[in-house]
Amino acid sequence: MNKRTTLSLLAIAALGTLALSACSGAASSGGSAAGKGDEVAGLTGTIGAKDFSEQFILAYLTSELLNAHGAKTEANTKVVGSANVRAALESDDFMGYWEYTGTSWITYNKNTAPVQGEEAQFEATKEADAKNGIAWLDPAPLNNTYAFAIRSDKAKELGVTSLSDIAALPAKEQTFCIESEFSTRDDGWPGLKKAYGIDAPDSNVALLDTGVIYTATQKGDDCNFGEVFQTDGRIKALDLTVMKDDEAFFPVYQGAFTLKQTTLDKYPGIADVMALLSPKLTTEVMQALNAQADVDGDDPEDIARDWLTEEGLI
Repeated sequence: MNKRTTLSLLAIAALGTLALSACSGAASSGGSAAGKGDEVAGLTGTIGAKDFSEQFILAYLTSELLNAHGAKTEANTKVVGSANVRAALESDDFMGYWEYTGTSWITYNKNTAPVQGEEAQFEATKEADAKNGIAWLDPAPLNNTYAFAIRSDKAKELGVTSLSDIAALPAKEQTFCIESEFSTRDDGWPGLKKAYGIDAPDSNVALLDTGVIYTATQKGDDCNFGEVFQTDGRIKALDLTVMKDDEAFFPVYQGAFTLKQTTLDKYPGIADVMALLSPKLTTEVMQALNAQADVDGDDPEDIARDWLTEEGLI
């Protein structure tokens, strides 16, 4: 091979390398524009979560996404109880966390009745919490409201489709599995019994951990009716039938990221970043993500990272 031929081949190879580099750079640049930025550079803190899988996933989704846009945050999934998570936000132990409109409206802002309509409930809650110095970013479509479910075959046997139907059952069939927090909330067991005229004795009510309620309801030994959350993936996996809330007792529990107004004022880019995520989180999407954790046993952090990647958000 002569010198000229060798130089020509080297030149061709160099051009090919440059072309590949250009393509790679373009692809990288496009990915950066779609999923990364520096809107929240300098933001640090902890993203909180209540003690169930949906909240764990939401916390990891939020932390990963904010970090992809310049923040340095971490998720804390160790705090138990809604009130404790809210207190952690108020005391600045948490930078922010996902809350539900019904919870804030009833539990934190001490209202006794829900506002009818999803949008109206959100605006009322946002306005009420603004007085507490807490900001609500634009909500996700998901509605993680309370519900009661029963084995589908048992629902057919008893002929029940609604909460009003439960109240008409013989006392021996009015057996319930609920969690301890629900047993004392105004938007929980006390209010539900009053709204529907349910007169089940305390002996008919089993207090169980949230996760255990689903399997206990499916087995039907401890109870016929279990307190569930509308976005939980185990409802479909365990073939449970959700009773219609025909008196519209339960408030809308639309999810949104909450944080101190002072934090949002300092880092307004948080709202822009979260707006990339929130609209995608429908009830159906959360059911699927929750099922990966509660049915398949996958790690919430892995679930969040994989989904963000699939959606092109990180």
